[in-house]
Amino acid sequence: MRRIPAALAAALLLLSTGCGYVGGPLTPLANVPDKVTDLAAVQRGSLLVVHFTVPPLTTEKRTIDKPLQFDLRIGSTPQPFNSAQWLDHAKPLTGLRVAQGLATCEIPIADWTGQEAILGVRVVGANGKDAGWSNYQAIRVVPAPPVPVNLKLDNRAEGVHLSWSGSGDQFRVIRRSSAAETWAIVATLDSHEWTDTSTEFGKPYFYEVQSLVDVGDRKFAESDLSAPQDLTTVDSFPPAVPTGLRADAAPASIELVWDRNTEPDLAGYRIYRSTGDGPFEKLAESNEIPSYSDRALEHGKTYRYAITSFDRSTPPNESGRSAAVEATFQ
Repeated sequence: MRRIPAALAAALLLLSTGCGYVGGPLTPLANVPDKVTDLAAVQRGSLLVVHFTVPPLTTEKRTIDKPLQFDLRIGSTPQPFNSAQWLDHAKPLTGLRVAQGLATCEIPIADWTGQEAILGVRVVGANGKDAGWSNYQAIRVVPAPPVPVNLKLDNRAEGVHLSWSGSGDQFRVIRRSSAAETWAIVATLDSHEWTDTSTEFGKPYFYEVQSLVDVGDRKFAESDLSAPQDLTTVDSFPPAVPTGLRADAAPASIELVWDRNTEPDLAGYRIYRSTGDGPFEKLAESNEIPSYSDRALEHGKTYRYAITSFDRSTPPNESGRSAAVEATFQ
């Protein structure tokens, strides 16, 4: 009988196995959704607002491509916290909304006012598996904080001044600069008034105010937002009256110098002159340099001078006149 060469026999053996891989079968993926780690809740008015990020990956760091289920619950338990006792009595919640990877649920406070509510969530995959409960979020529920009222906006030189009425441990001011922008927190304070010094003249600003009630553990219950108010700022505020004006007679002129104004929108100064006891008339207009040489003079006459400042507004805002000084041109 003819013998088959050894190399050919080995090749035939590999072909008979179907492939060249030698080893055990791959372990199937568990496809368990990652655990939620950022569950958070805040009381806003008569609602508890709960939110968390929907995990995009499994515990094996694979992208989740099948629908998820969310088991969100609320309950209470004696201290110290016991997760098993909490689970025995926690109530499932419905009405969860998911948008752009963020899940949100709003819960009426009626059944929880005066209690410490504890929330937890677990994410269940399409195969019914989950990685366990999220971080637990405890929140002490209080009666709905009162909404601030009588919000008033006042256009001032230093910015928009806000004032309002209502009770609260603190207040939060929320602002946007146009209807297309999102609202942003610009101040949190414990008084009933505040001046927004970051505004710019000629721009509209929209404001709302919210009261905050301290519920302990560095947390606050929030009121609903006040009725919005808006104001378009207008620069109707002149620069300060110039000071330190001095007039010195020179051989061919009377030299005027004064202290420099410090306003950022200063455009310049106006020089007023009178002859003897006559009325003041505008003599000249200068830039921001606080000096002027008057050469349109007659020998032997006494002249009085006063200075105003003006800004870059249209039309310009002009200050009152400085204290007058006089000098005689020899």
